[in-house]
Amino acid sequence: MDPRAERIYNAAAYIKDVLSTTGYSPEVGIVLGSGLGRLSDDIEDPVQIPYKSIPGFPVSTAIGHKGNFIVGKLGGKTVIAMQGRIHYYEGYSMDAVTLPIRVMKVLGIEYLFVSNAAGGVNPSFNIGDLMIITDHINLIPNPLIGPNLDDFGPRFPDMTRPYDHRIISIAEETGSQMGLELKKGVYLGCTGPTFETPAEYKYMRKIGADAVGMSTTPEVIVARHSEIPVFGMSVITDVAREADDPDYVTDGEEIVRQADAAAVRMTALFKAIIAKI
Repeated sequence: MDPRAERIYNAAAYIKDVLSTTGYSPEVGIVLGSGLGRLSDDIEDPVQIPYKSIPGFPVSTAIGHKGNFIVGKLGGKTVIAMQGRIHYYEGYSMDAVTLPIRVMKVLGIEYLFVSNAAGGVNPSFNIGDLMIITDHINLIPNPLIGPNLDDFGPRFPDMTRPYDHRIISIAEETGSQMGLELKKGVYLGCTGPTFETPAEYKYMRKIGADAVGMSTTPEVIVARHSEIPVFGMSVITDVAREADDPDYVTDGEEIVRQADAAAVRMTALFKAIIAKI
């Protein structure tokens, strides 16, 4: 067996064993970005599984990422939520970065919800905005480079619709009913760990990005490789600044605080969408 596949199946087997007495069979996977772990507080009858306890599983080191799977009920469905993701900038391989998505696939998820804290590239965006991701630009190494894992998908997967149109429609309708103003746009994933320069923001805007972050796109590519429908949302936690703004500094701790402030609205929205899919 391919060592990568063996690692995936071993991790999934451990989680299945932990869940064996609960009757839980995950239907929806959720990836919670920086400062967005509060959603896990709404999961009913939760089972916590630390990443460090799972054989061969990477451990998240980023600010605002607790490093646990939380399994339980949300919106009437069984969910498995990642309290913190794995990033390429932490020094992990792309196989490790995307391992959790493939593990959730083996566990049986039918949908994947991804979230992130992002910088607003679109000049009309403000801190605290919620942006439905409609498409993405991936500037992180593609996680499918290397021998194909045939158990999970084809060599050349289609990416025409990386984010599920049906779920986006449900999100727009649900957001309107809840009185939430939702932006829509293209997310650009880059490696980090540096924040963007003013010139980089200008470049990203010119090539069609509305928001930028250091995650998400590899997870979505791997999910779509396995034909898992994806819904994505960015919380805008800082916005592009011009080069002549002498006093502005991008602050990672402040980004987490802004994400935490928006997490209540995102949690309510995710819960309502999950109930409808």
